[in-house]
Amino acid sequence: MKVAKFGGSSLASATQIKRVFDIVQADKLRKFIVVSAPGKRSGADTKVTDALISYYKAYKSADDKGIQYYQNWIIARFREIYDELELKSSVIDEIADNIHNLAHLDLENVFTYDTFLAAGENNNAKLIADFFTHSGLPSRYVHPSDAGITVSSDPGNARLLGGAYEHIKYLNDLEETLIIPGFFGVTKEGEVCTFSRGGSDITGSIIAAGVRAELYENFTDVNGIFAAHPGIIKNPAYIAELTYREMRELAYSGFSVLHDEALVPAYRARVPLVIKNTNNPEHPGTKIVVQRETKGSPVVGIASSSAFSSLYVSKYLMNREVGFGRKVLSVLENLGVRFEHMPTGIDDMSIIIRSRYLTQPISKALISNLTESLHPDEVYIDRDFSIITIVGEDMKEHVGVTARATAALSKQGISIAMLSQGSSEVSVMFIVKEKYEQEALKAIYSAFFD
Repeated sequence: MKVAKFGGSSLASATQIKRVFDIVQADKLRKFIVVSAPGKRSGADTKVTDALISYYKAYKSADDKGIQYYQNWIIARFREIYDELELKSSVIDEIADNIHNLAHLDLENVFTYDTFLAAGENNNAKLIADFFTHSGLPSRYVHPSDAGITVSSDPGNARLLGGAYEHIKYLNDLEETLIIPGFFGVTKEGEVCTFSRGGSDITGSIIAAGVRAELYENFTDVNGIFAAHPGIIKNPAYIAELTYREMRELAYSGFSVLHDEALVPAYRARVPLVIKNTNNPEHPGTKIVVQRETKGSPVVGIASSSAFSSLYVSKYLMNREVGFGRKVLSVLENLGVRFEHMPTGIDDMSIIIRSRYLTQPISKALISNLTESLHPDEVYIDRDFSIITIVGEDMKEHVGVTARATAALSKQGISIAMLSQGSSEVSVMFIVKEKYEQEALKAIYSAFFD
């Protein structure tokens, strides 16, 4: 059996939902269907999830006009789809009641915001199950609590609890096509708790692992994955196949086609994943596998991401001081600051942190606490960095990959602030000033693909 996940752009309108129905009906193995909330129909449109966020804000601030506006807007969006699908059931009344009832939830409950956000996926799944059945494909809406998706009590950052897969596997016993809302699970106490934004990918991966699917199909609005961002590189190379490790590196480093956390359940269950286009389902897409035959260019893809800062700490004879690095990281931990990378020298270390975590109060506390506990010669924060990442399982078999990339940057006069490479040699990260991000990406891409 296969698990098929459809994103918001694939479910943005009745026309798109009919297309999804045709895709599902065309392959009897597509039994488990994970759906997102309706996305944008055009560039100027609003995603249902974004409208739900605005609805929550209006409710929280007791803005009665705002509450009524967003209730009407969201219900009208679902009703438009319902009418165009020519449905006659009471599902639209059930959806309307659910949207109205959100404004009666307890604002003191830490899960209320998640319940608002999850309403897009949850109600869309009900509507789609109704349409599929109406169109001749017997289908069942399955709430995550009934699917066995039991998660931790971490609002906005849910994690699947151990033992959940033992319940999820029983979905195999159901005969109908199963329509499961993505993006959220349910705590042991019965509270709705969402994964991070874009978490429908995670739900699909969890279901694929739980039912031991032969394939996890992730349908979106592109034919697959390209070797670089098409918005920066004109007509970038198409990637037919890559490994989970390669995809994880690319997703983390800026490729937005797939949520990076979504890879873990499918990878651990050794379920292959394919990214396909809802609007061009005959295209083979990009397949993600545990292992692949490496051939051709040692680099499979190049990604970039911005808005990083560097926390620089320097102290003469730092390398002789036992526990120095641990103390630095303890200061970060105590302030709740996550770090991304840590290039080091014998007497200094740079800790790469996403800039959004370094608010003015946090930055001030970091410098103060590090100065007090470590007495460094220098400690400061440098901002506005981007990371260009080259990825490829085969890089370790090729001498000179890093030199080739640095030569390309040097030719364009781009200085490398820092460089980071793990021992696996699956990726190499070049940290440059943000203003050079696109130029650096183009230079490195040209070195390996032109």
